[in-house]
Amino acid sequence: MFTSVDDVLARLAEAGYLASPAVATTVFLADRLGKPLLVEGPAGVGKTELAKAVAQVAGARLVRLQCYEGVDESRALYEWNHAKQLLRISAGRDETWDEARTDIFSEEFLLPRPLLTAIRGDDPKVLLIDETDKADVEVEGLLLEVLSDFQVTVPELGTVTASRRPFVVLTSNATRELSEALRRRCLFLHIGFPDAELERRIVRLRVPGIDAALAASVVRVVGALRAMDLRKAPSVAETVDWARTLLALGAGTLDEAVVRDSLGVVLKHQDDILKAGAKLDLDAV
Repeated sequence: MFTSVDDVLARLAEAGYLASPAVATTVFLADRLGKPLLVEGPAGVGKTELAKAVAQVAGARLVRLQCYEGVDESRALYEWNHAKQLLRISAGRDETWDEARTDIFSEEFLLPRPLLTAIRGDDPKVLLIDETDKADVEVEGLLLEVLSDFQVTVPELGTVTASRRPFVVLTSNATRELSEALRRRCLFLHIGFPDAELERRIVRLRVPGIDAALAASVVRVVGALRAMDLRKAPSVAETVDWARTLLALGAGTLDEAVVRDSLGVVLKHQDDILKAGAKLDLDAV
């Protein structure tokens, strides 16, 4: 998909994703080596958006598996359309079971889920396995099998092997430790909070019309908030939301009244808001 690291940087920027050189280098290597990419970092720093941007610039279909506690093989791989199978069996009452079984366990009755969808067909795909750390440990075993050989065995139909491997992105907020076996199969990328210059560029890109001075002020204040001992430090997504809020309010500068009235956009816990209200010194930022 990409010819060089600079090509990654330029094309992701065209899609509205401003990547650091480290991010661009890892994306390039994942593409060139054909390895899954494991992206860790706090929520809201652009992990999921990275997969979306790669799909956009590559002209690939984004296939997303959203992980959560309790997600199982039927939600991740495939399941059978049981209602349709029952209707088919009822319609063919004079058939033997062997005749009916051959028909109902066919492609027509198969419901492919994200992992199976991603390895079928010749069209380019980006497989996003989002918030992998929220899935049960058993799901990691399933991912190991799929990501090792890029094939899935459906007992009734046989083995489906990818004719064209998808570009795979796994994201994690590190709420639990992923297995070493899964990590070994992936290239690793940590996306943290960007430096001030990159974050200013992101704000200017995502919030057209914002004044450069106001964007710089927002980034400085958010940086000061991140330096506090908060329950939830503001992410890049919240910086962008705050900038949009200030633009909507018609605020030309960040003063104490504006910050006090809009702090709930960037901080999500009342004790964080109280702490920031007490400690934040705009004159020192």
